Amino acid sequence: MATMALRVVVADDSLLVREGVVSLLQAAGFDVVAQAGDPEALMDAVRAHRPDVAVVDIRMPPTHSDEGVRAARAIRAEAPGTGVLVLSQHVEEEYAVTLLSGSAEGVGYLLKDRVLDGRSLVTAVRQVAAGGSALDPEVVAQMLDRPREPGPLDRLSDRERAVLARMAEGRANAEIAAELQLDERAVARQVSSIFAKLDLPAGAEGHRRVLAVLTYLRA
Repeated sequence: MATMALRVVVADDSLLVREGVVSLLQAAGFDVVAQAGDPEALMDAVRAHRPDVAVVDIRMPPTHSDEGVRAARAIRAEAPGTGVLVLSQHVEEEYAVTLLSGSAEGVGYLLKDRVLDGRSLVTAVRQVAAGGSALDPEVVAQMLDRPREPGPLDRLSDRERAVLARMAEGRANAEIAAELQLDERAVARQVSSIFAKLDLPAGAEGHRRVLAVLTYLRA
C-alpha cells in the first residue's frame, strides 16, 4: 500500500519565497495543501486542513516582527498534532527561545539560506513531522556560546556536548557518527550516557532525544 505524502501548509508574505518553498517541497513528494500570506490566513488553513507540518516565516504582517513565532505557538496549542518549522532570515535567539519555551517536540527553526539547497528544508520538515526537533546549526552554535548558569550540562563530556549539539540540529545517530568520525555504536553509547547524566525518564528514545534537546536549550 502506498505511503501517504506528508501534508504541509506554507506561510510567507513574500510570494516569491513562498512559491520557492512550495516548489522544493512538492519536488520532494510533499502534499502542499494550502498557502498563506499572513497569520490569520495561516491559522484558517491549519484549522481547515490539519496538516502534518506548517512551514512559517518568522516575520509576517502586520508588523513584520514576531507574528510567525506567535502563530507557531498558537498552532502548537490548538493543533498539537501539527509540527511547526519556522524560517528566519537571520539568527534571532530570543525568538528561538520563545518558540521552544514549551517543548522542542515537533518544532524546528531554520535559516532561509539553508533552504536554498532543498535538502535541509526537506530533512527538517520530515524531522518535525515525526515529532523531533530540527534547529539550524547557526542557532545551535549561538545558543552554545551564550553565558549560562551551572547546570546539568556540566555533567557532560566535550564529546557528549558535541553529540547533543547535533541532536539539537535533528541529526540521526548515523549522521552524527559520520560527521564526528565515530562508530555508530559509539554514538549510541554517547546518547545513552547523555540521557543518564541529564536524568531523563525512561521511555521512547525519540521522546528522550527531544527532552535532551530542551534541556540543552534551556541551560
